[in-house]
Amino acid sequence: MLVGLVFLAVIVGSILFHVWTPWWWTEIASNWGAMDDTIVLTFWIGGGVFILVCLFMTYCIFRYSYKEGRRSEYKPEDKKLESRLTWLTALGVAALLAPGLFVWNDYIKVPKNAIHVEVMAWQWGWKYRLPGKDGKLGTSSNKMISEKNPYGMNPDDPNGKDDVFVDSDELHLAKDRPVKILLRSIDVLHNYYVPQFRSKMDAVPGVITYYWFQPNKNGEYEVLCAEYCGVGHYAMRGSVVVEDQESYDKWLAKQDTYTSFLAKLNENEFKNKKMVKNNNLLD
Repeated sequence: MLVGLVFLAVIVGSILFHVWTPWWWTEIASNWGAMDDTIVLTFWIGGGVFILVCLFMTYCIFRYSYKEGRRSEYKPEDKKLESRLTWLTALGVAALLAPGLFVWNDYIKVPKNAIHVEVMAWQWGWKYRLPGKDGKLGTSSNKMISEKNPYGMNPDDPNGKDDVFVDSDELHLAKDRPVKILLRSIDVLHNYYVPQFRSKMDAVPGVITYYWFQPNKNGEYEVLCAEYCGVGHYAMRGSVVVEDQESYDKWLAKQDTYTSFLAKLNENEFKNKKMVKNNNLLD
């Protein structure tokens, strides 16, 4: 009797906890409202199954509790019951998976007008590369990364000459413009996650992964690494600023291109060599 009452208390407590829970999603700032809908659907299906199972167990406790003179029936197999349980389980799993598959199909179907943004993950920070006026990103490779080529750019690819470098943890995006995120890691496994965008993806060493979203609300949003990546994991943060097109264009114009980056690099090398030469003359 007491155990049955405990099960009833668990059901009521679980429902009340959901109604009064202090934990909920952050305000959405992208097109992926379907993510929230899928999670809510999963919750109701999973929660409904949980309540039904608890009610069934409570019923069994009261219905089949010990009574003097009652005998139990030995029935090791029940094909009809097993068949019903199999079909019910299959339907439940299908109901949980099907909505997610539809959302995933949209998640990887990138709009043709999406701007490509490469996110380079490293212990423990982020760097970004955007296409220049030609609208195309040049090719790159981790094998080409060096002190003079921190983004691993292919110097023979003409599409990369005007690529925009963002040597910062802060990325700016234009509101209501779809973005395709291209992820690569130069060391270990990372995960690029902005909670308000309802989208995330692993950055895997040696592999380019991608997803897309469309920011639809101005503001500054925190970027998190959602995959443990070492002792500095907690500090691997950044920000994404969503703004109107005019503000975005002004920000973009202030960033270095691959060509201007090389020019500054060569200028610094020349200055350093000249300084060394002058010091040698003084000695």
